[in-house]
This record gives sequence, C-alpha cells and structure tokens, in this order.
Amino acid sequence: MKIKGVILDVDGTLVDSNDAHTKAWIEALEQGGYKVTYEQIKRLIGMGADNLLPQVTGKGKDTDEGKKLSEAWSDIFEHKYLPYLKAFPKTREMLLALKDYGFKLVVASSAQKDMLSRLLEIAGAKGLVEDEISSSDAKNSKPDPDIVQAALKQIDLPPNQVLMLGDTPYDIEAARKAGVGTIALRSGGWNDDGLKGAIAVYDGPADLLEHLDQSPLVQG
Repeated sequence: MKIKGVILDVDGTLVDSNDAHTKAWIEALEQGGYKVTYEQIKRLIGMGADNLLPQVTGKGKDTDEGKKLSEAWSDIFEHKYLPYLKAFPKTREMLLALKDYGFKLVVASSAQKDMLSRLLEIAGAKGLVEDEISSSDAKNSKPDPDIVQAALKQIDLPPNQVLMLGDTPYDIEAARKAGVGTIALRSGGWNDDGLKGAIAVYDGPADLLEHLDQSPLVQG
C-alpha cells in the first residue's frame, strides 16, 4: 500500500532536545527530593510525565506531588534550556522534501501544547505540518497509542498508508499499537537494539533526506 502520510515526533527527531529534557527532569526531581541518575532519566525521555513520573517516583502526574514536579520540570526546561535548542541538521529540508513528495504531515508529540508550538518553530516546521497533536489532545502519552491514534484521525488516512517518524522505543510501541509502522532515527540517543521494531533506521533527518528515494516512505 502506497504511503500517503507521515506522523512526526519532535523531541529527538526534529529538535536536539532529549539531553535538555533529561537535565530538566533531573533538576526538578532533585528539587522534590528524588535522587536519580542521568541514564535512568534519559531512557525514559519520549514518554510524557504521566508515564515517566510513576516509574521514577511512584506518584501519578495528577497527584499534588506529581503536579509540583511536572510544573518544576516545565519551568526549568522552558527558561533554562528551550531558548538554546536547535533543530538537527537538514530538518527543514527533510520536511520540505516530504511535502514535495505529497505526504500529509501531522505532528504527534508528548510535549505540552505551548511547548510543542515553540519546538516546531525551532524545527522550522511551522506551515509545513497539517496539524499538531500534543499531550493536551490525548488521555495518555507514549508509549500508549492515544497520541498516534489522534494523529491518525487528523491525517484522515488508514494506518497502512501512514508511517511514524520517531527516535525512541516509545514512538515505535505507540505506533505499533495504533497499527502504524515506524522509521526510527538514532538522533535521540538510542542505538539499533533499542530501536528494534522499526522498519528502517537512519542517523537523523539529514541521513533520511539523503536516502529518501530508497526509504520505505517512497519504496513502500
């Protein structure tokens, strides 16, 4: 079946932000009295706070403590790290190439709505995507399928005509649960073993752009 649409993750896929998210979570958790390691948190980036916090603290996002931790993380990330983030090389060129091929593009991110808008500006994606699905548009974040399912509804295509572009096992799992295959990028910090289940793996946007003609997006 010919691919007609692409669901895009943002953090670690279009924008080099996974390290910043990790550091912001570590600082927020330490403010709350939780001692965590960089590796412990880095492996959870790609999940939303609703899935990350219970694994680290045993507390739900909607508890009083969970809300405080989430707000602290958001404040630290927005003011200390977000202003300095950059898109991966050739990100906008890759998105333009996908548009030139006629793909419908929709974003599916675990980020909060306001933060997602700023990340898309950094990525140079504004005006190139048809819709933006954030954590505000779904009950549960990745690796649950809710965000991908919401993106499918917006892109208005059957799952077998859509591929996900992501950088973590949580993108792959969420997409799989929604019946969508994933092209994975190593740019988020995961190696090929961590990206098992993807139908193809590339180094980042520039690598995918260079090999787009031979990719599953074009070759099916």
